Amino acid sequence: MTATDSATDQVVTTDDIDAAARRIGDVIRSTALETSERLSEETGARILLKREDQQDVRSYKIRGAYNLMAQLNSDERSAGVVTASAGNHAQGVAFACRVLGINGRIYVPGNTPKQKRDRILSHGRNWVELVVTGANFDAAQAAARADAERTGATMVPPFDHPETMAGQGTIAAEILAQLDQAPDAVVVPVGGGGLVGGIATYLAEYAPDCKIIAVEPAGAASLTKALEVGEPVTLDHVDTFVDGASVARLGDFPYGVISSMTERIQVLTVDEGAVCTAMLDLYQNEGVIAEPAGALSVTALEQLDIDRDATVVCVISGGNNDVSRYSEIIERSLVHQGLKHYFLVKFPQEPGQLRRFLDEVLGPEDDITQFEYLKRNNREIGAALVGIELGSPTGLHSLLERMDASRIECERLEPGTAAYEYLT
Repeated sequence: MTATDSATDQVVTTDDIDAAARRIGDVIRSTALETSERLSEETGARILLKREDQQDVRSYKIRGAYNLMAQLNSDERSAGVVTASAGNHAQGVAFACRVLGINGRIYVPGNTPKQKRDRILSHGRNWVELVVTGANFDAAQAAARADAERTGATMVPPFDHPETMAGQGTIAAEILAQLDQAPDAVVVPVGGGGLVGGIATYLAEYAPDCKIIAVEPAGAASLTKALEVGEPVTLDHVDTFVDGASVARLGDFPYGVISSMTERIQVLTVDEGAVCTAMLDLYQNEGVIAEPAGALSVTALEQLDIDRDATVVCVISGGNNDVSRYSEIIERSLVHQGLKHYFLVKFPQEPGQLRRFLDEVLGPEDDITQFEYLKRNNREIGAALVGIELGSPTGLHSLLERMDASRIECERLEPGTAAYEYLT
């Protein structure tokens, strides 16, 4: 099969995946399968982390990109390649461009973290051109497709192609080779669906009793929507925080694979705030620097009914996380845990009102983490945005009671509302 064949007319097989493993074996790492003592104790199961963040490009995407590009003929290599990516696939393509000596143009959306942009150029060096365009992956993909049609370059899809999927499926082959017996479940993050499609294809033949858990962010649940409607559809809105999995439309080819295995594949969505908590826990306990998409699998564990002594593999799909994002990650985690809350406080314009607020309203374990004086509405009232971090989530009820009893007017800002998003 060539890179230009129609993906929807082909079927990826375990033979394709085994061939991909041989093709990429000298280029990619066979990543570690590590036991997480913490998660094993929390769940009662044996939780193993498949560390795809250990790849040279810090994600599994190198597998599919290199597998596809290594099969290009001489004419296709001369014409170059073009791709679109939220960042990780782009690094895989850039790496393959340099190793194979192929020129490439890489389109990424504007929300791609700077760390990923820098890594793309570092891996590709003078073999790649980086083009930043659009607000999300789908806009960047449209621009890349237009480029391929205009120039004759080969499009290297991040997930919607059998050779890409075959490359991603090599993870399943590695997992089985690393274990004495097949796992009871493999938990896989979902963006466009190529990873879960490849893994499910391989395990269906060689580990038919192994369950697949497909996990996607609540703000970009393209697989959930596709299964609900009966075909891939474009989501009206996508939360781009989990940038590595923020895909508005599931791939057609992955959908064909996934929809044929619904009895074996369980689909879950997880809140972006819960993902942030999982990222911080991985960093603080296991020393794993996971990006948001890389923590999806671990985040889903709390939703699963796992048998004690079961063996569960969580795919840590990537570790390309920009350190500048950690303040937002901590913030989202605190809000998700019920520890961080915001209020619009209207202080009477009288001496000592801030002291009154501290004495009458704030609890002994509460801490003001943000105080921003907004404006003076009139001579009597001045409004301020106040962020409060609680010592415990259970402290919210008593805090609200003290606010109601105070003569200082306090309005709680609810996450997800327009006022919350605007003021915070």
